[in-house]
Amino acid sequence: MKKIRAVALAVAAGVLALPGSANAANKEHQQIMAELRMLQEQQAQLIQTIYALGETLKAITTRLDDHSGVTRKAFADQKLLIDNVAETARILREKADDTNVRLSNVSQELQALRQTVAAMPAPTAIAPPTGDPGITDPTAPTPPAAVAPPLNVSAREYYDKIIGDYSAGRYDLAISGFESFIRLYPTSPQADDAQLMIGNSYFNDGKFQEALPAYQRVISDYPQGDQVPTAHFKVGVTYENLQQPDLARKTYELIMKTYPNTIVESTLAKQALDRMSKKR
Repeated sequence: MKKIRAVALAVAAGVLALPGSANAANKEHQQIMAELRMLQEQQAQLIQTIYALGETLKAITTRLDDHSGVTRKAFADQKLLIDNVAETARILREKADDTNVRLSNVSQELQALRQTVAAMPAPTAIAPPTGDPGITDPTAPTPPAAVAPPLNVSAREYYDKIIGDYSAGRYDLAISGFESFIRLYPTSPQADDAQLMIGNSYFNDGKFQEALPAYQRVISDYPQGDQVPTAHFKVGVTYENLQQPDLARKTYELIMKTYPNTIVESTLAKQALDRMSKKR
């Protein structure tokens, strides 16, 4: 009897102990589920962070590509500009060398001309007439004929002589000389050069109102001449000096459109347009 009672007490104690074990297991299960949810949330946040980093990296890569393209284009533009400037400098050096040769030739010719004039005999003085002016004295000496100026030179030599006045800053004499050259040699290859130099003489003398039509005559009178692009550019520069920037800008744009293959004029016109754009 005592043994049965002990077994019953043990069974009862085991039954009473079952609810506490179940509660402990339930709490542990809830804690595990909470940790799983927390891990899932952290995983979702990590995925979002990785995605955002990927988008940022993609944007940075795109910017780097764009910047690299812009840098390459800017480098190419700078190289082209440097090449154009170098070519322009070469052409200007060649023109300067040619001008120096011409000046040397002009100096030699002027020296020879002075020697020729110095060697010419002095004119004989003519006595004033006496008696009746209507009666010719047969014994009176015949006055010597006027000596013609030594102009028995080629058109090129005559042109180079006028350049001497221009180079010395005697612009009035240079203008008269170039106008005379055009009248004497209207079909000469230097005729358009002479007309351009008339404009340059006025321009260098600060007479911009007179320089403008002189340059425009190069374009109208010698449309097939090689000085037409230069004349267009000088027209644009003259408009700038006359405070007419709109007309100057149109002239430079005309050069860029009509004469894109001219190294000097198209380059200078582009530089002028860039300069005028920065002033706005």
